[in-house]
Amino acid sequence: MERPDSCEVPSASELIDNKIASLGDWRGDMLSRIRRLIREADPDILEECKWFKPTNPTGVPVWSHTGIICTGESYKSKVKLTFAKGAALSDPARLFNSSLDGKVRRAIDIGEGEKIDASAFKALIRAAVALNKSGRK
Repeated sequence: MERPDSCEVPSASELIDNKIASLGDWRGDMLSRIRRLIREADPDILEECKWFKPTNPTGVPVWSHTGIICTGESYKSKVKLTFAKGAALSDPARLFNSSLDGKVRRAIDIGEGEKIDASAFKALIRAAVALNKSGRK
């Protein structure tokens, strides 16, 4: 028996599309750009949404490949990309600028008008994927 259309659950990609559209400002543009760079870096990346709550009904965008690579959260003054195993990654371009004292995670905070080095970011994504595939923590 088929479910009626009104019961269909949106895919994670649709939820991320909705999140980007709902922001309607530079944060949506930045999250969209980051998403594109992630997909360019790893076409096999899995998009997910996790940690739903009443104040965030679309959840948090999560990109995974053999484990979580990074999350993309939006706040009033920044877009925050948190890398699950960022402390284990080499970051020669010094993209990580937040959570630097953490033993596992590292984050990139991007404010309005700031740019991100696309090639360095894609290299970081690829390194995170390789780390996940290696099974190392």
